[in-house]
Amino acid sequence: MFTNRPRESVAQCMAEIGELVRIRVGALSRGIYTLFVPQLSSLRYFHWKRREKMTGVEPRGGVTRWDSAPISEIDILWLTAGLSCDGDTIAVTAATQPSIEDLVLGTFPWIPKVNFHNPFLAYENGDEFVRYFRDAAEGRLSPFILVIEGSIPNEKNKEDGYWATFGTDAVTGQPIPTCDWIDQLAPKAWAVVAAGTCATYGGIHAMQGNPTGCMGLANYLGWQWKSQAGIPIVCVPGCPVQPDNFTEVLFYLLNMAAQRAPMIPLDDALRPTWLFGATVHEGCDRGGYYEQAQFTEEYGSPTCIVKLGCWGPVVQCNVGKRGWMAGIGGCPNVGGICIGCTMPGFPDKFMPFMNQPLGSLLSSSAVMTYGRAIHALRRFTQASLNKEPSWRSRARD
Repeated sequence: MFTNRPRESVAQCMAEIGELVRIRVGALSRGIYTLFVPQLSSLRYFHWKRREKMTGVEPRGGVTRWDSAPISEIDILWLTAGLSCDGDTIAVTAATQPSIEDLVLGTFPWIPKVNFHNPFLAYENGDEFVRYFRDAAEGRLSPFILVIEGSIPNEKNKEDGYWATFGTDAVTGQPIPTCDWIDQLAPKAWAVVAAGTCATYGGIHAMQGNPTGCMGLANYLGWQWKSQAGIPIVCVPGCPVQPDNFTEVLFYLLNMAAQRAPMIPLDDALRPTWLFGATVHEGCDRGGYYEQAQFTEEYGSPTCIVKLGCWGPVVQCNVGKRGWMAGIGGCPNVGGICIGCTMPGFPDKFMPFMNQPLGSLLSSSAVMTYGRAIHALRRFTQASLNKEPSWRSRARD
C-alpha cells in the first residue's frame, strides 16, 4: 500500500496521507499508541534532505552511509546468549507503545517489513533457529539489526571451558562462544543495539570480583565503534529494560532504515537522549514532597522516599513518567526506591541499596531549612482558597 518510491503526483500523495490518517485513527481506537518523536524526527530529516539538495550542505551529524537507500525488509537477530536472566526479552513482551506485534505485523506504514528472531518468541528451535545467525555471519542474510542481551564475558581469562555459548560448531562439535558470534555478526550488522543494563554496561554480572571478567557491549566493541551503516552502538539500559523504551528505539531505527528519521541522538553513554535526558526525580510523582521536606522513613507512605535509599534525583531514567506496563507502575510510582539500574556505574556505585545516598544527606538537610516554611505558607494559602468569597451568601433581612 505504502512504498518508498517518489511521489508521482499531488493526488497520490494526498491519497496516501488520507490512508495514513485512517490507519492511525483505527490504531488509536484499538488502544495502540503511535509514536510522535520519530514522526517529528522524520519532518526534521526531510527538511535536512531538502536543504542538502538546495545548498549542497551535508545534514548535521555527518549522515552518510545509513541513508544511502531506503530498506524495504530487515531482520532483527536477537542474541540472548550473554550472561543474563533473559529478563529483557520477557520485559519486552509487555510493550504496548509500540508492541512487538505492532512492529512485526506491519501496523505502521512505511517502515520496513520486519523478520524477528528471538529464541524465546520463535517457532524454530535448535539448529533450525541458529541457521539465521549462521546465514548472517556468512553474509547470506542482510541487512539486519543485531540485538545483544546479557553481559559479554572475557573468554580469555581462563585456561579452558566457556562462560557463554550459542549453538554448536558443525565441524568441531564444540559450543560456539557468544563472543565469537559478536565478532562475526557486529561488523556485518546494519545497527547494533544493547538491550538492558547487562548488555549495555555489564550490570550485575560485572560487579567487582566477578570471575567472568564480563563487560558491556560498548567496552567489548569500543565506545567509538560504528556499524557498517555508520550507526553507533545504541544502548537501552534498565534491569530489565523498560519495555516501551526498547520497542520505541527499534521503531526509531526502522524509521531510519526507511529514510524517515535522522541519525538517532545518543548521549555520552550511548543512550537515546529523549528517553534518558531527565532524571527519575524530575518526572517523579513524589517530587513535590521533596521540595516541601516531606520525607518518609518507612515504606507505604506517599511522600518522598529519598531517605529510604532512593537515587532518583541523579539517575537518568524515565520510568517515573512512563510507568512500566501500559503507563502503569514504575519503581517510585509503586513505592520502590530507585537503585540506579540505567546508569553505567550500576550496581557497584549504588550499593548498599537500602542506605540513603550520601549526596542526599546534604541536599535533603538543605531542603528542610526552607521546605517546611514553604509547606506552611502553602497550607495557609490553601486554607484561604478553600473558603468561598464573603459576598457569596444569602441576603438576610
